Amino acid sequence: MHPLPLEGVTVVSLEQAVAAPFATRQLADLGARVIKIERPGVGDFARRYDATVKGLASHFVWLNRSKQSLTLDLKRNEAADVLARLLEQADVFVQNLAPGAATRLGLGAPALRARYPRLVVADLSGYGATGPYRDKKAYDLLIQSEVGLVSITGTPETPSKVGISIADIAAGMYLYSGILTALLVRQQTGAGTALEVSLFEALGEWMSYPIYYGGYGGTPPSRTGASHATIAPYGPFAAGDGGSVYLGVQNEREWSRFCGQVLAQPALADDPRFESNARRVEHRAALLERIEAVFSRLTAAEIVRRLEAAGIANARMNSVQEFVDHPQLAARGRWREIASPAGPLRALVPPVTMEGREAVMGAVPALGEQTDAILREIGYDAATIARWREDGVV
Repeated sequence: MHPLPLEGVTVVSLEQAVAAPFATRQLADLGARVIKIERPGVGDFARRYDATVKGLASHFVWLNRSKQSLTLDLKRNEAADVLARLLEQADVFVQNLAPGAATRLGLGAPALRARYPRLVVADLSGYGATGPYRDKKAYDLLIQSEVGLVSITGTPETPSKVGISIADIAAGMYLYSGILTALLVRQQTGAGTALEVSLFEALGEWMSYPIYYGGYGGTPPSRTGASHATIAPYGPFAAGDGGSVYLGVQNEREWSRFCGQVLAQPALADDPRFESNARRVEHRAALLERIEAVFSRLTAAEIVRRLEAAGIANARMNSVQEFVDHPQLAARGRWREIASPAGPLRALVPPVTMEGREAVMGAVPALGEQTDAILREIGYDAATIARWREDGVV
C-alpha cells in the first residue's frame, strides 16, 4: 500500500456539532492527524445528541473516528500557551465557534496568519464573517429555511426539511475541499492562507437550479413530494399489488421506449400532451392517470421487469435497515469495523476509492482520551498535567 495523501499533516480543530467535524474527519480518512479540542467534562455537545449506538451518539460516531481528543478550557490562561505550542507544529487550524469567539481568544485568522505564516486557517460559520446576519445563530433547519430549500421540499400541503443535516454536510464538504486546495497552494508557494465557509453560502450554492428555474422562469419549482418538480414521469408509481415503483425518464428516447415496452402503448409517445418533457410536466395529472391505469394491472415485480428490459432507470424505496443490508454494499466490501469506547462498531468506507490506498478507519475517541499524551508531547510534565486536571484546565 502507498502512503496516504495527508500523512504528516497535523490539524488542530476547535470544532463541534456536524459541519466542521465532517470536514476534519475526511482529512483524517486521508491520513491527517486531527487533534480535536473539547471542553473538559462535557466535550463536543454532539456527544449527547442521542445514545443509540451502544450508548454513544450516532452523529458523534459518524463524524469523529480517527481523531485524537484533547480536553482544554479555552477561557483559562493556560490554554493560550497550549494552543500556541500546538499551532507551532500544526499545518491546519479549523474552528466553528460562536461568531466572534475565535477573535476574542486571539485565534482570529489575521492574528494566526501573522504568527504562523505556513498555517492554513479555516473558519466555518453560519452566515459568514460580515453582513447583517454575521452574529445570527445558525442551525441546519434554519439555514434550510433561509435559503428557500424548505419552500420547495415536501408535498403541496406541507413544506418539509430534508431528512439529513444537508446544510452542515454542504458546508463540511466545501470546508474539506477548501482545506485541500489551500494545502496544494502552500505546496506551490510555501505560504499558508485563510479561508472561510458559511452554511448559508454552501447550501445556497446547492440551490442554484431552483434559483435559475425560478429567477428566469417566473415561478419556483413546486413541491411534489417524491416526484420531480420539472421532469415527468419521475417518481413513485403505485402497482396493482399494493407496492410501488420509483422510476425516472430522462429524455425522449427513453420516453418512447417507456410507452412502447413498459406501457405497451407506443402511440402514447406521440400524444401532443406528452410530446416533450415540458408538456408532460404541464399535463402531469393526465400522465399519471395513463401510467397507473397500466400499472394497476401489474405487480411491482412485473413493472420492474418491464422497466429493466426497456432500460428505464428504477429503484425501490428502501428502509434505513434495508440500505444497511444492501447487497451492493456487501458485494463491494464497503463495511469496516472500527473501535470505540462502546466496543467495535461498523462504519462505511469513505466513498472515494483510490488505487493502492486504504482510508484510515481509526477509533472514535473517548472524551479527552489523548489529553495526557498530547500535553507530554508538546512539553508539559506529569505534575503540571495533574495539577491542571485538578483545577479543571483540562
